[in-house]
Amino acid sequence: MTSVAETQASLEAVLKDEIIRMYQEVADKPQGTFHFFHGREAAELFDYESDWLDRAPDGAVASFAGVGNPHLRSRLKPGETVLDLGSGAGLDAIIASWMVGPNGRVLGVDLNPAMCLKAQAHAAATGTRMECREGRMEDIPVPNGSVDVVISNGVINLSFRKRRVLEEIFRVLRTGGRISITDIVSAKQLSQSIVNDPKLWAS
Repeated sequence: MTSVAETQASLEAVLKDEIIRMYQEVADKPQGTFHFFHGREAAELFDYESDWLDRAPDGAVASFAGVGNPHLRSRLKPGETVLDLGSGAGLDAIIASWMVGPNGRVLGVDLNPAMCLKAQAHAAATGTRMECREGRMEDIPVPNGSVDVVISNGVINLSFRKRRVLEEIFRVLRTGGRISITDIVSAKQLSQSIVNDPKLWAS
């Protein structure tokens, strides 16, 4: 008989593969049709400044698949170290790089190593620099107390272990550090059919 833990682990593995596949598709074919807002239309909907979108590489803007705008409350300052959790094609990390300036540092973490390379290339195209590491948000590959600010955009909802993600965020933050997160929250208990559907999780 399969245990609950085994069932969850199996579903989590399937979910990881689906997340990587779906967001890779957004990055490779941003002109495609998806069941969520993406690209410049989504960024404008979430009040990203037009100057940011004009200045950023077209690929980073076209592949944007966030659910809000963490920069509205991030209050990033020059010289700070920022962690972008689930950096995708890099738009949020690029904007953060502009805000923290040449003396600051931006780290990205993403499940997909190909997306990390894409994000770093997009950042380099703007004359800024970010370091992206392949990894899971439940086990962030960043040392304890090493970042000033954690930002994320529509990522934590993808985890089965959200408490663990928050524990990891607080682990990597310096004393007095802060978070600026936008995400999807359901006020109702989700049906089991939704919970068991990786395509709906990865949306």
